[in-house]
Amino acid sequence: MIVATNNKGKLEELKKILKNYELYSLKEKNIDIDVEEDQDSFLGNASKKAKEIYNITNEEVIADDSGLCINCLDGFPGVNTHRFLGDVTDKERNEYLINKVNEYENRSAKVVCVLVYYDGKNIIVGEGVIDGYISKTRRGTNGFGFDEIFCLPNGKTLAELTPEEKNKISARSIAASDLNKKLLSRRI
Repeated sequence: MIVATNNKGKLEELKKILKNYELYSLKEKNIDIDVEEDQDSFLGNASKKAKEIYNITNEEVIADDSGLCINCLDGFPGVNTHRFLGDVTDKERNEYLINKVNEYENRSAKVVCVLVYYDGKNIIVGEGVIDGYISKTRRGTNGFGFDEIFCLPNGKTLAELTPEEKNKISARSIAASDLNKKLLSRRI
């Protein structure tokens, strides 16, 4: 099954959860395409990626879209989490968000992940959400993206967790578990 990503972190997280499947990145399948995420929802972006990769390969595809939704910013950056500042580093993106949220008392946020499986006929969706808040500083060295600024209710950022700890509670883990249950029930 192809995972519509070249993000090693995402691929490794999914491989640990979807153990019943052989998963391959786009690079491993010699696919050099970057599907434009121009939809207005996580489901729209993930579905678009899954369908476009399937149309190239005619192989089963799992695609995701995920993002950080900050309540005091009306859900921003949401579906634009990775690209709202253009081509910048995670550090620059995270510093921007910290500074933006520092203007507010309520720092609550959520991480949303939608995984879409597509086999040319069927779309199966797994969803995951975790609640937390935006930290006042970047903390932790594990993870990627906004992991170093997203705090769990216990006060730790996702980047302060071990990969094993994160895989048990992340939005992607929840979405992958949800998708896995639906895939397994379909094949029985």
